[in-house]
Amino acid sequence: MTIILITGGARSGKSRRAEFRTLTFRGAPVYIATAQAFDGEMEERIRVHRDRRGPEWQLREAPLDLVAALSETNGLGPRLVDCLTLWLSNLMHAGRDWSEEADKLADELSRQRAPVILVTNEVGLGIVPDNALARAFRDASGLLNQRIANAADEVEFVVSGLPLRVK
Repeated sequence: MTIILITGGARSGKSRRAEFRTLTFRGAPVYIATAQAFDGEMEERIRVHRDRRGPEWQLREAPLDLVAALSETNGLGPRLVDCLTLWLSNLMHAGRDWSEEADKLADELSRQRAPVILVTNEVGLGIVPDNALARAFRDASGLLNQRIANAADEVEFVVSGLPLRVK
């Protein structure tokens, strides 16, 4: 079992890096998508990611039930979860307890028999947001990332397309 967390800023190259790392493992890759397309711009982002990956990837959509998706695909090929930041946003929007869900995710990761590569955004490097909701999201994101980094075997930080090994 290998758990890899790949973090970085927006458009840093973290998804490409995660795709590359996923394909280094044996087995048919599974892409677990947390994004939801609520507008045309997001539809286009999803299409670009899907086209780049190609047809060899199995797709599993899990905007909220990430733990179930990992459990159900456990033992299959390597899984790429893209991304934890959108998953967190979905949980908060749905009024779910993100902290409890993070604990469940970390627990599920400890039971995986096939590699899991998780992508997340590092959102806490900028200025302090000017409103309570944005600050709550930034704080939750940082805490979620810490929890999953602790559970991971490896952590990479991607800057300008270049990976830096953190753990």
